[in-house]
Amino acid sequence: MKREELIQQLREVSQWDIIIIGGGATGLGSAMDAASRGYKTLLVEQADFAKGTSSKATKLVHGGVRYMAQGDLGLVKEACHERGLLLKNAPHLTKNETFVIPNYSLFDNLKYTIGLKFYDFLAGKLSLGKSKYINKKEVIEDLPTIRQKGLRGGVVYHDGQFDDARLALNIAQTAIENGATVLNYTKVIGLLKDNEKKVKGIVVKDTETGIEYNATGAVVINATGVYVDNILQMDNPNARHIVRPSQGVHIVIDRSFLPGKNALMIPKTDDGRVLFAVPWHGKLVIGTTDTLRDHPELEPKALDEEVDFILQTAAKYLIKPPTKKDVLAVFAGLRPLAAPEKENESTKEISRSHKIIVSDSGLVTITGGKWTTFRKMAEDTIDRAIHVGNIDLKACVTESMKIHGYLQNDRLDEQSLTGFYGSDLEKIEKLADSISDGKEFIHPKYPFTKAMVIWAIRHEYALHVEDVLSRRFRLLFLDANAAIEAGPKIAAIMAKELNKDENWIKAESEAFASLAKIYLL
Repeated sequence: MKREELIQQLREVSQWDIIIIGGGATGLGSAMDAASRGYKTLLVEQADFAKGTSSKATKLVHGGVRYMAQGDLGLVKEACHERGLLLKNAPHLTKNETFVIPNYSLFDNLKYTIGLKFYDFLAGKLSLGKSKYINKKEVIEDLPTIRQKGLRGGVVYHDGQFDDARLALNIAQTAIENGATVLNYTKVIGLLKDNEKKVKGIVVKDTETGIEYNATGAVVINATGVYVDNILQMDNPNARHIVRPSQGVHIVIDRSFLPGKNALMIPKTDDGRVLFAVPWHGKLVIGTTDTLRDHPELEPKALDEEVDFILQTAAKYLIKPPTKKDVLAVFAGLRPLAAPEKENESTKEISRSHKIIVSDSGLVTITGGKWTTFRKMAEDTIDRAIHVGNIDLKACVTESMKIHGYLQNDRLDEQSLTGFYGSDLEKIEKLADSISDGKEFIHPKYPFTKAMVIWAIRHEYALHVEDVLSRRFRLLFLDANAAIEAGPKIAAIMAKELNKDENWIKAESEAFASLAKIYLL
């Protein structure tokens, strides 16, 4: 369905069942859940889908090994269950990844072998494979570039891996296919209230045209991630802050630093956190950090000390230590953590469980949680919204719902840069055959074509160069310089498709180049 048709629905529907503010993992999951139950559902997002935190994860669908150490077994069990469901429902975007923990003491070998056996147990029937102890020789075979001095063996375990922004997009498409109206670049600028001061809708501005619309509904859900406080204060200027953003930074480097198909997990860094080095789309993603920030930002910038911490930690474990000049891209995301109750509470001690809050006005707010549990968060949120909005109860059906693009990955290389299209890939290949220069690459080093840009506009709601290079292709996350080089070419293709002029091409190219600098060191 075209964006114009979705805007038409926004204009014409007089009453919605459920209105959702926020187009990240939680909001989109909630829209898919609500629409698939048969509710008249509207979702609006101020920027692009997954523009914020939801495109900047560690690319893991995981149970949360470190939450087990904190004793949060309920969250680990729930996350392991949801991980198993997601690998079944979106095989084109997910894979079973093998992780290796190299140990430099015999006690660590024992501790992590026992701990991960318990992790396997919590996963139950949806386990991705058994963990096991391996000796020094096997660790070196699995991680050829690992530091060998003092190595005493290791532990292998399994977790999931995925493409976060592509999953967000496919969830949006699944919601639309189930009857939802889902719109990017539509910013909430006010809440509508009835005589009893209950929230009954939103005032929303299409930032592409400047046109404003009113939308009324039985219940409004605030699923805006690190921005939930903004909406809560729009509802009640005296509302207390419930979220404190915590920044997680990742660097992307060449696969030669850790060749092979296995991921490295460092279970305890100098500050007591966990660090991952994960193969992703032919590169290596290393992260993350956990730094409290005062204010939410759509494009947070990695701090020098965060990048230094990642590089220094990686250097302790890899034979060839990566340096700043090896970094192809750096990205930072903000987690919506519950605001610390105590002044000195560490971010790593704050629970990652989700919370649903209902304001006096009837506004439903969902906060916390993690990508892996997006489906369960959505189910819980819609269940609560049904109660608050006094809507007829219909059961959740998303446990076995196939996500748009569903395709068993047998014919796709696991590190393929275009495998994430799933069942859409065949249609893109037909489109490439039907248009002039459709198979022409937008950058000589990467397999993204002109046809894929046009597909992103016609079928994936891309409106700006950044949408294509950051979240439809992921090139900005893989190689920021290559993305900058491709920017003007993408702008020219988009301008022709969207009927824009030379001024638009210039403005878009400059805006993207400026943004992309944040992804460079």
